[in-house]
Amino acid sequence: MDGEVLLNAYLDLNLLLVAGVAIWSLLRWAVMKTRLGTAYLPQLRLLNGLTVLLVASPLLALMITTWIVAHPPNIPDLLVRQYLHGNVGLSASQFEALLGLREDMVRALLAQHEVWTQVVAIAFLAGALFCALHMGLSVLRLTHSLRGAHLWKRIGRVELLISDTARVAYSTRGVRNRYVVLPSALLEAPQDLRMTVAHELQHFRQSDIECEFLLELLRPLMFWNPAFFLWRRQVRMLREYACDQALMVRPHFDMRAYCECLIRACQVAAQNPVLFARTTPTVALVDRRETRRPSTLQSRIVALTATRQDTAGPGVWLLISGLLMASVLTTMLVMQRSSDWSHDRIMLSTIVNLERMAQRNATVSSPFQGGFVVATD
Repeated sequence: MDGEVLLNAYLDLNLLLVAGVAIWSLLRWAVMKTRLGTAYLPQLRLLNGLTVLLVASPLLALMITTWIVAHPPNIPDLLVRQYLHGNVGLSASQFEALLGLREDMVRALLAQHEVWTQVVAIAFLAGALFCALHMGLSVLRLTHSLRGAHLWKRIGRVELLISDTARVAYSTRGVRNRYVVLPSALLEAPQDLRMTVAHELQHFRQSDIECEFLLELLRPLMFWNPAFFLWRRQVRMLREYACDQALMVRPHFDMRAYCECLIRACQVAAQNPVLFARTTPTVALVDRRETRRPSTLQSRIVALTATRQDTAGPGVWLLISGLLMASVLTTMLVMQRSSDWSHDRIMLSTIVNLERMAQRNATVSSPFQGGFVVATD
């Protein structure tokens, strides 16, 4: 597989992520208008599945175009058809140059002959290296924190650890075992301890740690794309909403005490932000944004207290999942590049050649125009 194929696949992934954010935002806006708007766990499952689908989109596109539809309808061919019907107010040469803009950019980036391509390459490598080093430092910090914690209880493959340095409870996992790290101060508050452990164990049931692993692996590659951070923000928000909601449906679970537990956790974390250093990949009881922005914690508590029981059956969510998957796959296919010379492309190329011949003839004949003087007596 050559560099041009890899670079085009990378660009397709970023463009599809932008389209995915738009599709998801439209879907969630529509769902929020119905009684399904507070069904956070099904929405989280949809978003996690969509995340995996987006990551696998380059491979899926290759499989579909190889084994199912060799030449699916794509945006460039649709634009060419509109041009031939007279719906585009550009000359043929300008329109062809516009269609080939991406291919020209890809070839220029691979060739690295121009200054701007070198600047882009250096900026990308520097940003990716910085994110990778930052992630590596966070992993080392996490490993050091786990080694410094003390085993309190073991539940199957889940180990409950007590830490003297952690300010906020968080959960993570290794290859086999899963870990819940609890601040030692929680031992003096049995009710908060029980709620915190229940919260972190719910993250394991939702497979939130695995999704966080995937997002962290993508960060060095997608750091420059704002759509990635919007996507990650949606995942993390729905993750906490779904976890809170799952706890509230349990019998004898005190909603007010749980909200007060969240507020106290944010207060403790905000007292010493240096010790609330980033560790990854983890899922914490409260997010760092909730210690810096009271509105974030407020939105979480409002969503928690406004929770209504969802009565929709699995068939409704299966239908929504099918529509969402179909939308993403359709978008993925229409974003593919034109792989052959269709009849419309040949016609466009013919028009471009005729335009160039006309311009050349006009250039050749122009020096002779007005060059003859008729002598008269």
